[in-house]
Amino acid sequence: MCILDRFKLDGRTALVTGGGQGIGRAYALALAEAGADVAIVDINPTTAQQVAEEIQALGRRSLAIGADVTVAADARRMVGTVVEAWDKLDIGVNNAGVGGWANAEDMMETEWDRVINVNLKGVFLCAQAEARVMIPRRYGKIINTASMSASIVNRPQNQVAYNASKAGVVHLTRSMAAEWARYGIRVNCISPGYTRTPLVESEPVKKLVPLWMELTPLSRMGEVEDLQGAIIYLASEASDFMTGHDLVIDGGYTIW
Repeated sequence: MCILDRFKLDGRTALVTGGGQGIGRAYALALAEAGADVAIVDINPTTAQQVAEEIQALGRRSLAIGADVTVAADARRMVGTVVEAWDKLDIGVNNAGVGGWANAEDMMETEWDRVINVNLKGVFLCAQAEARVMIPRRYGKIINTASMSASIVNRPQNQVAYNASKAGVVHLTRSMAAEWARYGIRVNCISPGYTRTPLVESEPVKKLVPLWMELTPLSRMGEVEDLQGAIIYLASEASDFMTGHDLVIDGGYTIW
């Protein structure tokens, strides 16, 4: 077999949460270009539909599913919708997440709950629903979006809830990988560094970009395209002997 054939996703089905924009959209388009049919899950059904149409234009099947990843019934419904339409789910990409800045001493409980619920609970609920349909088939690839913030403390912005949530995603990934390996399910996560998305163009984020670039050995922001190769690797048979791994893609930020 040609080595490049191991990266092909022909005949595979996938879903991507938070797929309506930014990193999730880039993941979804990459999976489709590699041959997979891809369902787009987003809390905003309009943006989900837009990306689904982009995927269909590539000649792949796609679905747009509006869902709240913090609600267990929604997580089960999104997976059920994919299985009903395509008979199986091979690849689950749990990418939906939120940010938020606040000093720890000032953070409201509601804000803490919002970040933890989306970023950590949401990943668990979606992965759980995905695994339940993968276990009988004894195959699956689950890929979670964590962050370099799982292993470093961001600066100068204070993001105690975000940092904690992403650290939780990394260890959740390892724990699920250990439990589900016997079913042929590989569970890994990608930890991006500072990446240019629509959020970066907003205030007050935009003014921090020069500092973030200065703190990054490669002296630039990441682009969503920088993550696409990783998602194909982790979704394909090329990574069949990898599970429980946190793949950091940060331009070298965490080595300083």
